[in-house]
Amino acid sequence: MRTRQLDKTYDPKTVEARWYQVWSDRGYFRASPDNPGQPYCIVIPPPNVTGSLHVGHALNHSLQDILIRWRRMQGRNTLWLPGTDHAGIATQNVVEKQLMAEGSSREALGRERFIERVWQWKAASGNTIIAQQKQLGESCDWDRLRFTMDEGLSKAVLEVFVRLYEDRLIYRGERLINWCPRCLTALSDIEVEHEDVKGKMYSIAYPLEQDSTVTLTVATTRPETMLGDTAVAVHPDDPRYNRFIGRKVRLPLTDRTIPVVGDAILVDREFGTGAVKITPAHDFNDFEAGERHQLPRLPIFDHRALLDSEGLKTAGVYADLISNIAGNPVSKARPQIEQALKDRGLLVKVEDHKMAIGKCYRCKTVVEPYLSPQWFIKIKPLAEPAIQAVERGRIRIIPEGWTNNYLGWMRDIKDWCISRQIWWGHQIPAWYCRSCNSRFIHEQLTTSATGTPITRITLLQGAVPIVARSAPTQCPECLGHDFLRDPDVLDTWFSSGLWPFSTLGWPERTPELKAYYPTSTLVTGLDILFFWVARMIMLGLKFMGDVPFRDVYIHALVRDAEGQKMSKSKGNVIDPLHVMEQFGTDALRFTLASMASPGRDIKLAEERIEGYRNFANKIWNAARFAHLYLDGPRTSGPLNERSFPDRWIVSRLNQTIETVGFELEAYRFDRAAAALYHFIWHEYCDWYLELIKPSLQDAASADAPATRQTLVDTLETTLRLLHPFMPFLTEEIWQTLPDHGESIVVQPYPTPDASRRSADMEQQFLLLEQTVSLLRTARVLLNYSPGQPIQFVVAHDDATRREHLKGLQPYFAHLGRGTADLIPTSSWPTKNLLRLVSEGLSVGMTVAGDVDLQKALDRILKQQEEQAKEIGRLEGKLASQDFAAKAPPEVVADHRQRLHSLRGDQSMLASSETQLRAMRGV
Repeated sequence: MRTRQLDKTYDPKTVEARWYQVWSDRGYFRASPDNPGQPYCIVIPPPNVTGSLHVGHALNHSLQDILIRWRRMQGRNTLWLPGTDHAGIATQNVVEKQLMAEGSSREALGRERFIERVWQWKAASGNTIIAQQKQLGESCDWDRLRFTMDEGLSKAVLEVFVRLYEDRLIYRGERLINWCPRCLTALSDIEVEHEDVKGKMYSIAYPLEQDSTVTLTVATTRPETMLGDTAVAVHPDDPRYNRFIGRKVRLPLTDRTIPVVGDAILVDREFGTGAVKITPAHDFNDFEAGERHQLPRLPIFDHRALLDSEGLKTAGVYADLISNIAGNPVSKARPQIEQALKDRGLLVKVEDHKMAIGKCYRCKTVVEPYLSPQWFIKIKPLAEPAIQAVERGRIRIIPEGWTNNYLGWMRDIKDWCISRQIWWGHQIPAWYCRSCNSRFIHEQLTTSATGTPITRITLLQGAVPIVARSAPTQCPECLGHDFLRDPDVLDTWFSSGLWPFSTLGWPERTPELKAYYPTSTLVTGLDILFFWVARMIMLGLKFMGDVPFRDVYIHALVRDAEGQKMSKSKGNVIDPLHVMEQFGTDALRFTLASMASPGRDIKLAEERIEGYRNFANKIWNAARFAHLYLDGPRTSGPLNERSFPDRWIVSRLNQTIETVGFELEAYRFDRAAAALYHFIWHEYCDWYLELIKPSLQDAASADAPATRQTLVDTLETTLRLLHPFMPFLTEEIWQTLPDHGESIVVQPYPTPDASRRSADMEQQFLLLEQTVSLLRTARVLLNYSPGQPIQFVVAHDDATRREHLKGLQPYFAHLGRGTADLIPTSSWPTKNLLRLVSEGLSVGMTVAGDVDLQKALDRILKQQEEQAKEIGRLEGKLASQDFAAKAPPEVVADHRQRLHSLRGDQSMLASSETQLRAMRGV
């Protein structure tokens, strides 16, 4: 029996926290390899430990929770494994800012105490996002919460690094890397964000060594790096310059001469002047050219992107210029170098030029190409199996269109720089014997940004590391005992790349690994397809011998209502915590699911969320209506003996069950949500509940007991169907229905039953809907109030439809608010009757004497005008080749159906206009 009545209004605040606690206490989300059912596992993309829930998280996590709740209800052995990422650079920045506010710094604390301080911060603030995830209703197994620097994952990181090194897939080399002069660390290529800016193109004259009257003009966007040039390149087939190949030019502002080389790879004869400066220490393309031509590398910037005095001296820069520019950033040095070139008559011209600059993805500082010894993974041997896994269908990328993006990037992948010059993270397990490497260990006394004296240790290229699972105690070469550990830490993405198997216990062979690996689905955004997804695939195949997941579902980005990126500076950020407080968690979840169309960014506005709050209220009120009639007798006889409304709604519910299941299998959350919304709002609430009112309100109705049973059955099934999308609302209502179990969370998900479908009932409903629609149109045209009793007649050209009309006649009277007569059109009154005709169906409505015919005509003319505009708009879109090529097929089909319907309405309105004019005698 029912446990209690529903309150008059739905209050999410009182419901959500209560039910989440119940679910947690009862262990519904707890997974075990020993549980029955086919395993279904999702590992959550670990949010940064520094973060709080933003709308992107809300989308990503809502979709995952829909999948997990759905599979759990299907009887699968589900595991949704949660965790957070230590977020090296971001977390270190947070704690360093705290120290700065205290007048201290990480250097003042020292490495060991600083790391202790970060752990303290993590203990106090690092679980903020976990509490917010629970507020969103996420049904993770929280007993398995992982952190990328917890003991188990750290063990996995150590093991992977050592094995890769032993397999000669990790090496230390001096390469040009992306360097953030603010974070003071290397960045991988995909951690650099490129931005188009307005810059300048400088054309500089390089005089020939033997004849200064002859010059090569070189174009560059960075004149300051010219001081580190080691060659000028021209195309070997360019008749303007190829005679200079092998000769030398004087490098402006220095005492050096540099060679002219031929390079068809570097030089585009059509760009700039056709002569290109080569600066191997400060440009990636130039670095490769330097390798081809065996050119020296002359770095002229220090680690803070300031002009370096020693580097400038080594590059032979004039002493007076060094005194002016040494220690300056580019912004100050460039005008001084420009002026020096002008003074010597070597600056040919300066032009405006649009260019792309790279910025640190964390702090947005301009990134500097920087020559530095770093640790790298030799990536090609790992990339090839990862390419094949996708090409051969072992991993599906959904939507399929992103597969080419993945493959294109993987085929052109570069070695992965995995070392970072920060303290918070997994320190690289490499040690250096101080005795054997004394000439490669450079210790420099300097000061931190806060003035603290520090010793900066640089491990020069050539230092020979000892890579091991634990610190060495004796050097195998000199038998010494004095070691220096490599100060660098691993890129955060290194540890998160192991996430699918490290979180399940690897390198141990655990029951969890056996049951849940490969995981089933990864839900993620496009922005980390290369940061994270590709690396998980490569490392999973390498260390597990199998793919880390079967499906990768890539969802869209969430933008504001105008399609703009959300940012605090623009003031257009939608805070999920705020809207959850305002409209309820279920409203937000359903909104995001309903808008998750593949390949399209989500344009989110609070009005949309408010609209789905109204949807929640609609469901609540439908349940309250059901409660009014559940105390009476209920019978569940054969379905074919029940009333038309009961048989129709059962049929429609089964179709909806089939549709929702099909769309969820295809990761079409938007279409699954649309099917649920249409069924619940339009079919169940607007039609079914209205159709059964007369029967339920009539104490003598023979249909009432079966209708009561159908009412509760369909409501209960609908709640289970909706539960993965709106868990709190559905649990609260479900608990009040008769004959319920312990919780909707662990109830079976509805499955379609073909025997409960009725094409005949659905055809009859379409006839009913069409008839009522015409009746309501006539009411509006004649300005009859909704409750005013009226007389109308109905007829149909088709004999079968006429038989159906007879069975539907009682519903016409109830829904049409009047008296319905079924008589042939030949017997209809010839006067004072407005006839509406559509697809063989005719409806006639009496035109009472007090009807203002002119106003009725005005209403028709206004509707015709609005419809003509909409028809023109739709015709224009459908005639557009661009629309036909780019719009999804279902959108094109919807537009065509809408156009067909409007043309039919237009024809009907034209007929109505003619009739009313005749009645007026016009």
